[in-house]
Amino acid sequence: MKFLDQAKVYIRSGDGGAGCVSFRREKFIEFGGPDGGDGGRGGDVIVECVAGLNTLIDYRFQQHFKAKTGVHGMGKNRTGAKGADAVLKVPVGTQIIDEDEETLIADFTEVGQSMLLAKGGNGGFGNAYFKTSTNQAPRRANPGLEGEERWIWLRLKLIADAGLVGLPNAGKSTFLGAVSAAKPKIADYPFTTLEPNLGVVGVDGREFVMADIPGLIEGAHEGIGLGDRFLGHVERCRVLLHLVDGTSEHAGEAYKVVRAELEAYGAGLTDKPEIVALSKADSLSPELRKEQLARLKRAAKKTPVALSSASGEQVPETLRKLRSVIDEAKEIEAAEAMPKVKEEAWRP
Repeated sequence: MKFLDQAKVYIRSGDGGAGCVSFRREKFIEFGGPDGGDGGRGGDVIVECVAGLNTLIDYRFQQHFKAKTGVHGMGKNRTGAKGADAVLKVPVGTQIIDEDEETLIADFTEVGQSMLLAKGGNGGFGNAYFKTSTNQAPRRANPGLEGEERWIWLRLKLIADAGLVGLPNAGKSTFLGAVSAAKPKIADYPFTTLEPNLGVVGVDGREFVMADIPGLIEGAHEGIGLGDRFLGHVERCRVLLHLVDGTSEHAGEAYKVVRAELEAYGAGLTDKPEIVALSKADSLSPELRKEQLARLKRAAKKTPVALSSASGEQVPETLRKLRSVIDEAKEIEAAEAMPKVKEEAWRP
């Protein structure tokens, strides 16, 4: 299945059904009177977050969603039926954004969440509604109200606990493949990863979700390479694992390039907890490893980890560090979510 994380769709709720002009005409009934029923309400447009989806590919081939018009009123005081709703099913992590691409309408983070995006028009009144003591045979009825229409953007941001960032060929996909059952594409050329990958990582009997995104290069925020739009998939991560290729010319400069792109993207990525690691450590001589670690430490202002996905060196220790940061972040989120009890002054 092709990965698609952004789509623009047109939605329109249904028009209300028209009211009916009708009179009761039966044998032996001299004064039947009006009996035109009201029109039914138009269908709504609803967005629902469901399980089993991980991409917006369904909206690649269909961009227009219209709810049905309400059924018109009928004689014998029969009210028209409500029009059928149009339901948009989206995966967890989807954001609904207005046409201006800035205004956030909704953010779906749990399965079962739903939202009414466009309400159907009300049905029109039939002539029975307008009957009064002075107007006992009204010959008018209201048309149904028109539905709402708008363009919206669907934007998917994967929900993961940890995110992998780094330059192309830094070993991100190799690391994800080594610590999880995910099978990302791995090759010895840049931009092997063209779409985000998710993997469930297990350490010490516990699990968390890790996201791997395409590599960043200098100028990605200006559209160079694959751009930086994929950084949206690590916005929700609680910790970042920054992998720096140990075989690069200067590990410190490589680190600074990626950090500059994270800062240019914004969204608080530079404020997230970060674990810095020098990858491909098994292919470095002891002297070069020491030199690269020193360069990386000066640039990151923290002690990096030297790991190797191929040999497994320092991989379990790195996973434990990630797990520790994730647990700490969850505890803080749980404490903030708890309702605060207002303390009252003691009275005798």
